[in-house]
Amino acid sequence: MTLDELKQLAELPLMQLVEKAHAVHAQHWDTSRIQVCTLLSIKTGGCSENCAYCAQSARYAAVARQELLPREKVLERALLAKAMGATRFCMGAAWRGIRADDARFAEVVEMVRAVSALGLEVCATLGKIGSAEALALKEAGLTAYNHNLDTSPEHYSEIVTTHTYADRLETIDAVQQAGISLCCGGILGLGEGQVDRLRLLEVVSSFPTPPESFPINVLIPIPGTPLGDAAPQAPDTLDLVRMVALARLALPRTRVRLSAGREHLSPEAQMLCFYAGANSLFYGDKLLTANNASIAEDRRLLEACGLQPELPHADMLRPAAGAGEELFSEEEPHPCFREVCSES
Repeated sequence: MTLDELKQLAELPLMQLVEKAHAVHAQHWDTSRIQVCTLLSIKTGGCSENCAYCAQSARYAAVARQELLPREKVLERALLAKAMGATRFCMGAAWRGIRADDARFAEVVEMVRAVSALGLEVCATLGKIGSAEALALKEAGLTAYNHNLDTSPEHYSEIVTTHTYADRLETIDAVQQAGISLCCGGILGLGEGQVDRLRLLEVVSSFPTPPESFPINVLIPIPGTPLGDAAPQAPDTLDLVRMVALARLALPRTRVRLSAGREHLSPEAQMLCFYAGANSLFYGDKLLTANNASIAEDRRLLEACGLQPELPHADMLRPAAGAGEELFSEEEPHPCFREVCSES
């Protein structure tokens, strides 16, 4: 979708825009279903990049550093995520990038293989990777690779200077060339203008293959980071709803995911986002370093909205043969609302 087309949509009255987006959402998706994802930081802090919003940069000392988690610990968390009802397990490592000859990359590949064997969709975000790394991750069973563009090309250098927008696009190309689904979104509240948000959507919607998912984050100001100590004015809730609706119209067959900042949204605001086209969320009390809405709150929200979690999509699973058995049979009811979550 072009910038001019997006500008025309953005100028619509909000309710008209939301109705238009809802119609497109209903055309392409089951509006009674939502994708439920759980996110785990498998390596925290110590990143050499200078992203102004990020607690994991070594330059800001805003979060305690943690080396790569043992595979057994990651599998424990993946099993717990599945028991709570998540259908996608996302693993994030705070690296500028990783190469195939690094022993840590080999360990991450084995994590992907083992989590995939549980019958979960698997997503990873490891920073910059090339073709060799993307192909190895695909072979291990990776469902999707997250590599956010954050904002527009024009505003990007205001947020980070240790890499370029072109660097991000290079990794995205390697991921898509390997046949891995792309997860690529942005952050609201970085001091960007409305045109920057529209330019982000223009860039992402112009990819030869649209991303499988588009996460929308709202800046969480973290003390010790440049945007934590002097954060620009936060977007209001209706800005978020408008962005959800625009994303749904620009990316009709892409999952639009409510991501960071959701814990500060009221149930009513989240319901409006779902109506406007959001059909994925992060589920669990913690994201990479920031807090998230509680499991109990999310259970009540999904019940109130009449939403049921999607099951993992068979065509997105590539479990490694012999790596393990599924925790639940296909005949067993989906465990999202089991008592195992009731005290969480």
